[in-house]
Amino acid sequence: MKIRQKIALLFTILTSLVILSFSIFIFIFARQYLRHEFFKRLEGRAKLAAQIFLEEDKGNASIYAEIRDKHFQTLPKEKEWIIKLPVSEATRENVKTLFPETFMDLLIEDGYGETEVKGLYYVGVTHRFMGNNYIVIVSASNDYGEEELKDLRLALIIGFVLCNGVIFLLGHLYARQVFKPITEMIREVNKIRASNLHLRLNTNNSKDELAELATTFNNMLDRLETSFEIQNNFISNASHEFRSPLTAIIGEAEVALSKERSSQDYIDSLQAIANEAERLDHLTTNLLKLAQTSYDDKGLIIEEFRVDELIFDIKGELDKTNPDNKVNIDFSRWPTDTDQLVVYGSQSLLKIALSNIVGNACKFSENKIVHVAVLISGNDLVIRVKDQGVGIPSDEIQYIYDPFFRATNVRRYKGFGIGLPLTQKILQLHNGQIHVHSSEGKGTIVELHLPLKHQPVSR
Repeated sequence: MKIRQKIALLFTILTSLVILSFSIFIFIFARQYLRHEFFKRLEGRAKLAAQIFLEEDKGNASIYAEIRDKHFQTLPKEKEWIIKLPVSEATRENVKTLFPETFMDLLIEDGYGETEVKGLYYVGVTHRFMGNNYIVIVSASNDYGEEELKDLRLALIIGFVLCNGVIFLLGHLYARQVFKPITEMIREVNKIRASNLHLRLNTNNSKDELAELATTFNNMLDRLETSFEIQNNFISNASHEFRSPLTAIIGEAEVALSKERSSQDYIDSLQAIANEAERLDHLTTNLLKLAQTSYDDKGLIIEEFRVDELIFDIKGELDKTNPDNKVNIDFSRWPTDTDQLVVYGSQSLLKIALSNIVGNACKFSENKIVHVAVLISGNDLVIRVKDQGVGIPSDEIQYIYDPFFRATNVRRYKGFGIGLPLTQKILQLHNGQIHVHSSEGKGTIVELHLPLKHQPVSR
């Protein structure tokens, strides 16, 4: 069942309950009113009967009959009793068979009583005449009132059914009108495909909840369109990066096999092939690491380790691979408490992340001085790497975390554009952040923010 049908049904049920409650109230009120009015009619007849039969000397019966026929409609099953008090034993036995005992007790005690037994209404009054007390009782059935109640009940039932039908139709029309914008929105959403992600939902410049929903969906489409563009760029760039070394390997092999050559020529060709294969292996390894940090962290070894030891380890390896580096470890802002140098995470992944940053700083600054510092900022341990390299153009810095993206001013340097995306993924895996501040031609500052030891890595 659709939501608009549920709303129409719920609206009908709730309204029906209100109408039903109101109808029951009307019926009960009408029944009580008719009952009360009928008792008053019987009370009037009882008082009149007492005056006629007890206070007139002659012609009592004929006078009462004449007055009743002239001014009162004869009631169905109408009867009158006049009983002198105190009640004799013989009369008492007859009274018990005619009237409820509680009715008689109430009548004698209060001077007035009324009751209903099996559709017959009884009203009794006491009357004192010439030093004697009398009980006057009149009974009758309220056939006219019962007919009126039947007619009222039928009218309420018919009205209830008709109102429910009308309310359901109105509720259905109301729900359809309310959900009309949602229906239009669904129709527009169904038109959007991977081939036309540029389409957006119409918000009609309104400020209601549906407009907020459409805006939220449009924002999601913006992110989705960007993701598709990044994916397409990734595939294009990856294909290019894989094709370049493969083309070089195939070309070098074809040249070597085209004719017989000297041993040195073959050695040179194999060396060129080995270099391109090593480049291809490095690219594949980085892509696998990027995929691993994005989708699978179950195999990671999470442990406590000191950041200063990690920095010294990276510096030592860099001295072997690039002896001309000028990496300067700045101790001026290091925390005095050595416990603050301890972080919790994957040492191997964080080593890859920091190695990428320090390696890029050396490469793009052409071995100018690179400062590496450690400081505490709030609940974070910050590793700051500052170089004096070529920097990043301001209009391109927003793309530095896209795989295979390389700034226009670094195309002459070797690389694949995977280092920063990989570093960002590793930092996110450790509940950390990376911040890059760069000025073209002046250098770049990269800050790696890691939670202190008491804030564990998310798994």
